[in-house]
Amino acid sequence: MLGRTLREVSTALKQGHITPTELCQKCLSLIKKTKFLNAYITVSEEVALKQAEESEKRYKKGHSLGDLDGIPVAVKDNFSTSGIETTCASNILKGYVPPYNATVVQKLLDKGAVLMGKTNLDEFAMGSGSTDGVFGPVKNPWSYSKQYRGKRKQKAHGENEDSNWLITGGSSGGSAAAVAAFTCFAALGSDTGGSTRNPAAHCGVVGFKPSYGLVSRHGLIPLVNSMDVPGILTRCVDDAAIVLGMLAGHDPKDSTTIQDPVKPFTLPTLADVNKLCIGIPKEYLAPELSSEVRSFWSKAANLFESEGAKVIEVSLPHTSYSIICYHVLCTSEVASNMARFDGLEYGHRCDINVSTEAMYAATRREGFNDVVRGRILSGNFFLLKENYENYFIKAQKVRRLIANDFMNVFNSGVDVLLTPTTLSEAVPYLEFIKEDNRTRSAQDDIFTQAVNMAGLPAVSVPVALSNQGLPIGLQFIGRAFCDQQLLTVASWFEKQAQFPVIQLQELMDDFSSDFEIEKLSSVSLKQ
Repeated sequence: MLGRTLREVSTALKQGHITPTELCQKCLSLIKKTKFLNAYITVSEEVALKQAEESEKRYKKGHSLGDLDGIPVAVKDNFSTSGIETTCASNILKGYVPPYNATVVQKLLDKGAVLMGKTNLDEFAMGSGSTDGVFGPVKNPWSYSKQYRGKRKQKAHGENEDSNWLITGGSSGGSAAAVAAFTCFAALGSDTGGSTRNPAAHCGVVGFKPSYGLVSRHGLIPLVNSMDVPGILTRCVDDAAIVLGMLAGHDPKDSTTIQDPVKPFTLPTLADVNKLCIGIPKEYLAPELSSEVRSFWSKAANLFESEGAKVIEVSLPHTSYSIICYHVLCTSEVASNMARFDGLEYGHRCDINVSTEAMYAATRREGFNDVVRGRILSGNFFLLKENYENYFIKAQKVRRLIANDFMNVFNSGVDVLLTPTTLSEAVPYLEFIKEDNRTRSAQDDIFTQAVNMAGLPAVSVPVALSNQGLPIGLQFIGRAFCDQQLLTVASWFEKQAQFPVIQLQELMDDFSSDFEIEKLSSVSLKQ
């Protein structure tokens, strides 16, 4: 049962094949078994079991709350959760227990979802590896897969596999790992420049970033207010659409959400793609792009073309400026948002009481890691009176040009853009940490951050395994608020790709009756 999709498990619950309590207990058992992945910061066992019991009572009375009732979910630890510690993987918020739920969390609970816990991340979501949080790095479940380890045996013996595990990508790596390791059926992440899609690609799951304003940000501890979007991680595109339907809509607590009510996102069956126009941005053919990702990108485009879709090369001319533009805007908003953590109202407070200024400085020095402090310094530099026009204002103008690039492409008749999600497959941790956080983020978010600046929806779909036996994902980008169309196209492609299920051999031996996973299927794009 744990290897099934959200929709399949929901059907099983409704038909009485399994109870919410049994399902919750199975997931809790697997969370303990996979503790070494460090996917969770907090496991809310008592809360989850109580929620599962309440769901079970509803099912017995025939009063199910819908497709999410009794479904185990996880939430990234930068969403406020009432009565449950919310740390942002930082020292400064250790021990902080919010008095309210983020809107998206409350909506999940209102639909009967069972909260398994809070997932690990880079501190304050500043990173692309999920390696920089104070609770330690997240390990990619594929590091321990039969597919990857089978390839590793062909390499020279003597390597210490336990110390050379793979990163998940970030910053929502904990949520991606939780879904990939079957400990929940859906997880919330946050996406500011690719932080949901990046780990989704590395962990072989679906990572969806909705249009800016479609889903409320209330209760999401902000990184960059003008780009942050709650993201959704699931095992298939249809599951992402189910969750989106529960979350989307206007929130009076978030003035950036759309005013019109949004109906549930049911995906129509796409019988053929004859009427679709798929755009391939030529600027995304980056020199650093691995040959394997490039090959699968090309095969995916050929697949659409062979099925009757129109596939054309398009241009997003200001792409080359997007990285530096994103850095200026991101750090500027970070500097502003991090100013609230001063040790006075909540969170960590140092013991120094010489003066208020000394207390501020010491609290922030003790509470923030080097990455966060570095971004605060950069942002404050860009916001200085003498620099404001030359950096921040210019970056805002470039952001408008980048958004216009996308608008022009979609106005030309293109329905969806097809791009890589990441430059390569997941890399070993020891290799990843050789470069600093800023360099890593600039490289790993190269295909994803422009979407956030433009406010567009995007989804990463796993397509195939690399020669190393690791997931590779491709990204689909859609028009603003055309999220349903985007997910419909992505769902069609997902069915063609036939991405294989992760084979966590040791776990499957222990939970063999729960996984019901078919024999590894071939991947159509590799043929």
